[in-house]
Amino acid sequence: MKLAVLADIHGNYAALKRCLEYAFSQNIDTFIFLGDYIGELAYPERTMKILYDLNERYRCYFIKGNKEDYWLKYRDGDQKDWKDQNSASGALLYAYNSLTSKDLDFFAKLKSVKEVLLEDMQALTICHGSPNKINEKMLPNDDRTMEIMKTIKTSMILCGHSHVQRKIVHNNKCCLNPGSVGVPLFSEGKTQFMILHEDGGLWSEEFISLEYDVDSVIKDMHEVKLYEHAPYWSLITENILHGSNISHTKVLSRAMNLCEDETGDCVWPNIPEKYWAQAINELN
Repeated sequence: MKLAVLADIHGNYAALKRCLEYAFSQNIDTFIFLGDYIGELAYPERTMKILYDLNERYRCYFIKGNKEDYWLKYRDGDQKDWKDQNSASGALLYAYNSLTSKDLDFFAKLKSVKEVLLEDMQALTICHGSPNKINEKMLPNDDRTMEIMKTIKTSMILCGHSHVQRKIVHNNKCCLNPGSVGVPLFSEGKTQFMILHEDGGLWSEEFISLEYDVDSVIKDMHEVKLYEHAPYWSLITENILHGSNISHTKVLSRAMNLCEDETGDCVWPNIPEKYWAQAINELN
């Protein structure tokens, strides 16, 4: 038995297609998705269509990511400070405006953590960030991560959120991150996911990295004017697609620090674009 584990698509339907093509070539018919289905990239409806079609034809497990929380909170009126033509929130607003009521209802039904048991195989705890918090990263050599692994019942955790493929082992327990399908870090611009193989009732992992048509993704971004909706956020996205390892979070943090140093205060998403430009120049 084999299954595919995919996380952090962020609307990159071209990368998702490439991963699924490879999975199908391996005769895989079971899929686990670890959240953040749309986000930074163009034509979110194309990603959602792929997921809906896949869910109708194959055995699929879906988990809610922090992006799904964003869309639901915005729908419910909790995040009305998003602005267009703004590097902090413009991409969020573009993505939300592409969602349908069907999409939002689908996200609302998703759990943030789930235990999956397939036949007589080793049980899996699946989540987006950590089993305890949807936007918490599971990191190596981290006391918090070790404590979480200690308290989880299953011996294997599947998580995403960090966009980095990795394996963490602690006290006979294992945490696996398949990397990001859509905007992976430390991947040299390749799309990433993971295959789990049956091995005597246990799972053994195979990390997959694949080349795909990155230029088509960037072309789509220009077609829908993402560089107008979220100027520097989109530039960071493009850089990551081409292999940069400087994340959106790192640039955002630096931009906010620069803004605070000069103005005395900085409240997201009201970060003047000049600080984004300065942060990118410093970090590149």
